[in-house]
Amino acid sequence: MALIFVFLDGVGLAPGGPDNPLSDAPTPHLHALLGGPLVLETAQTFYHREVDSIVFKPIDATLGIVGLPQSGTGQTALLAGVNAAALHGRHQPHVPPVALRQLLAEQNILRRVAQRGGRATFANAFTPAYWQALAARRIRKSASVIAAEGAGLRFRDLEDLQRGAAVAWDVSGAAMRGRGEQITLVSPTQAGTALARLAHDHDLVFYENFLPDLAGHGRAQQTTHEVFALLDSFLGAVMAAQRPQDTLLLSSDHGNIESIASPGHTRNPVPLLAVGAKAAAFDKLISIIEIAGIIDEVTR
Repeated sequence: MALIFVFLDGVGLAPGGPDNPLSDAPTPHLHALLGGPLVLETAQTFYHREVDSIVFKPIDATLGIVGLPQSGTGQTALLAGVNAAALHGRHQPHVPPVALRQLLAEQNILRRVAQRGGRATFANAFTPAYWQALAARRIRKSASVIAAEGAGLRFRDLEDLQRGAAVAWDVSGAAMRGRGEQITLVSPTQAGTALARLAHDHDLVFYENFLPDLAGHGRAQQTTHEVFALLDSFLGAVMAAQRPQDTLLLSSDHGNIESIASPGHTRNPVPLLAVGAKAAAFDKLISIIEIAGIIDEVTR
C-alpha cells in the first residue's frame, strides 16, 4: 500500500460563479469523480455522500492567524503537521521562516516514514541549474526541499525524468525545456502514469506543482483553464494507473486561483481530496495541520 500526495500550490475552494474560473474549467476527470466542478458547493454536497473510497471536502488553511495564508508557513504546516503561522506569529510567504527550518527538517512526514524504515520519495525532477541557483543564493530552499534533505532522500534528476521515473513540476517539462534543458516533453497521461508507478516501490510519494499559484498571480504561460485542463488530465492518469491498494491525496497550502477579483491569496478553504484504499482515514480532517499526522498513520 502506498500514498501518493499531490500538492497543488494556490488552490482554494470558493462558491461557483463568474468570479471563480474553476466553475467552468475543463476538468472532465474531476467532474466525473466528484459530480461537479472544483468549487465549494461540490465539496459541501459530496461530503454527505457515503463513499468510503473517496473523500472530498473543504479544510482550513488560515491556521487561526489573521491575514492571508502564505506558502512558507502553509507548506511547513502541510509537511510537518505544525501550526507554522502561529509559531512564527504571522503568515510567511515564499519559503519557511528561518526559525522553523530545523523543525521542518526533523519533523516532516517524509522523514517520519524514512526513520521507521519506510520508503519515501520526492517525485519531482530537479535540474543542475536549480542547484546552481541555490548555491549562488539566487533562490532559497522551498519547504519541500528542506523536508526531503531532512529525510535524507535522493533528489531525482533529468535522467530520471527521461526514463519515466520522475515528474516535472509543470507536468510536461515545458518550463525546463524553455530554459534550455534538452528533454523530451511528456503528455499529462505519461506524467500521471509515471507518478502512479513510483508508488509500486514506495510507501509515500510526494509531488508538488506550482502552476495554479503562478496562474493565479498572472505569471503562468497558460490560462487558468489551460492549467486545470492539464492538471485534470494528469490526475485522471494517476487515478487510472494507481493500484487498488494505493491512495491518491490532493491538497493545497492556500487559496489563490479560485478568485479573479482577489489580487493575491485568499482565506478560502482548500480542497482535501483522497481517492483509494485509505481515503476514509482523511474524512475527519478540518485543517491542513492534520494532514501529516494522517499520512503518518496510513503509511505504517
